[in-house]
Amino acid sequence: MLVMAMAGFIATFPAFAQSYPAKQPVRIVVPFAPGGTDTVARALAQKLIEQLGQSVLVDNRPGGGGIVGTEVVAKAPADGYTLLFTPIPFVVNVSLVPKLPFDPVRDFAPIVQIASAPNILLIHPSVPVRTMAELVKLARARPGELSFASGGNGSSTHLAAELFKMVGKVELLHVPYKGGVAALTAVISGEVSMYIASMPAAIPTLRSGRLRGLGITSKTRAAALPDMPTTAESGLPGYEYMGWYGLLAPAGTPHAITTQLNAVVNKILKTSSFAQQLAADGAEPVGGTSEAFAAFVKSEIAKWADVIKHARIRAQ
Repeated sequence: MLVMAMAGFIATFPAFAQSYPAKQPVRIVVPFAPGGTDTVARALAQKLIEQLGQSVLVDNRPGGGGIVGTEVVAKAPADGYTLLFTPIPFVVNVSLVPKLPFDPVRDFAPIVQIASAPNILLIHPSVPVRTMAELVKLARARPGELSFASGGNGSSTHLAAELFKMVGKVELLHVPYKGGVAALTAVISGEVSMYIASMPAAIPTLRSGRLRGLGITSKTRAAALPDMPTTAESGLPGYEYMGWYGLLAPAGTPHAITTQLNAVVNKILKTSSFAQQLAADGAEPVGGTSEAFAAFVKSEIAKWADVIKHARIRAQ
């Protein structure tokens, strides 16, 4: 699906607009189907239009768990007119998929981390625990009896639970489903014990009392749920799982272009309107330098490679 938002007025940065982008629309490739990641991408595209005075396209290229669209950008001309907007599978697939058709470090030029998004560990009310510490204690007493749902083998929700197992030193039964909606439904019905869900998915189940939240998977509490403790506060220090979104260009893109894009996006991230749009998706703005994002990407690759190796996960 290809959606184009047209420029509305003169660029905020005229000198930037005269040199780049000038010859054609900027295309932001989202390697997933419409309705998820592209919600934030489209909000960013609209803000870029306002800043650049140029058309910006959001191009959904789903397939292969993000591989198809990511490869499109890896092989695109390094001229700043094709960019990648991607979540966490960008750093995971390199350890999951043999013979990946690109290298996430070698073939891309990081521009900026857009946002981070904490999750919430949810359990069915029948599980007799109210804190992370109690859950770990119960799981250790009954190894392999408690189960966790995921959106599929190798999915982000699967990896988040495997990281929990590593940090908590517990054994849990993995029950994969075809997507997050099915996984969450299974926990609500009591078919499985627990699930690590995004904020937008988790909040309605908490407010209705259908599920219980044990902790938010970030270092600090979330404004949307100020009474929800962090996983560390709830008794499991060292466990942190953050979803995220980042913007990258093909390797070889001129440094002047990536630097200018970084500056424009950082300005957008500081606006209250964009922060509100992120909050609606359970995310918070990050920003920072391209170098910081590059270092973050490398650290995430190493982190998830360790989890995948430890859990012996392979993509299916």
